[in-house]
Amino acid sequence: MIPDNVFSDKQNARFAKMESAPGEVYLKILHLPTQQPEYLEVMRYFMDLAVKSLRDGRRGDAARYIGTICHQIEDYGSPSHTVPGDNMFTLLQQFLPPTEVMKDQLMHGPIENGDFKVSIAGYSPKLLGTTVNEASWRLMHRVHDEILNARSTTVPIIQSLYAGDQESVVKHQLRAATMDAQVVADAVYTILCLGSEKYSAEEKTSLQQVQFGSFFPLEAASLYYPQQQFYSSPHWSHPRSGVILAGGSKAMPLKLRLASGEKEFANGISAGMGKTLTFLLPKEVYARFTVLAGLHPELGAKGRVEFAVSGDGKPLRTITLNGTDPATLIECDVSGVSQLQLTLTSRGVDSKSNYAIWAEPTLLKP
Repeated sequence: MIPDNVFSDKQNARFAKMESAPGEVYLKILHLPTQQPEYLEVMRYFMDLAVKSLRDGRRGDAARYIGTICHQIEDYGSPSHTVPGDNMFTLLQQFLPPTEVMKDQLMHGPIENGDFKVSIAGYSPKLLGTTVNEASWRLMHRVHDEILNARSTTVPIIQSLYAGDQESVVKHQLRAATMDAQVVADAVYTILCLGSEKYSAEEKTSLQQVQFGSFFPLEAASLYYPQQQFYSSPHWSHPRSGVILAGGSKAMPLKLRLASGEKEFANGISAGMGKTLTFLLPKEVYARFTVLAGLHPELGAKGRVEFAVSGDGKPLRTITLNGTDPATLIECDVSGVSQLQLTLTSRGVDSKSNYAIWAEPTLLKP
């Protein structure tokens, strides 16, 4: 509760402050997600303080810093914190008009209040990294999943409140709270492992690489693509994870032509021309980036696309492929890179056939 009590509990208020935000007592980023670079730094900052406190034997301080980062995780995954800039739901209520009984209530409290217990019995917490930089970065992406999960519960909770159906309210609250608890467990377990510098060989092996075809790029502000990020070629849409859209409406599996034949991919990104996708990378963690680049063998047979990979704005690798070419494995050195950019450019005359795919984008440790 430290971040909620910074004005009433002066002794503990310092555990919710950041040196990079001088004089900022009520650090809003602990309660509401902004954009990735900002809240990643907040996660990294408080995780680092918790780990240092454990290693120095200051368990009380460690517990307070762990509590602060847990507050951030829990708030981000709370249904009452899911609408950017509208956590009192005054705008959303214009789309979901309240009943006569609820019309004068601010909805933040009713959406999150309740009397229920959360159990994650049998859940095994996951190690998120062997350094603070790696762990906070992976934690951020776990939190993205819980934000989306919480968003899917918000409207059902409001509708249940309007209907006076408390059982349904609790059911949807529990769906958000359970995932919150799992992510908190991952974070606490990881911090304790980092503090003691103890990791199993199996856990370390599992962290050697990460595929990020489902991660949100910086362009997907607040975890959605604003209209300025939509593209018009080969159709009017935005980047998609795990599927490619035929004509902008029919979802089809990601598929590429390889030397050995055609293959479908579960992890990857389909995107249009002229819009860069930018992914944050943790410092001093990954050394190589690999991805299979190509065009969908049926939808993109007449296309011609330039695939470009950049690191911090500097070109790393560029290739141009025809729709009849087999996919090409791109490998790049990303040591020292903090932002990885993927860009597609039309290099043919039939832009409607530029169904381009980044399959199995992967970061690997040295």
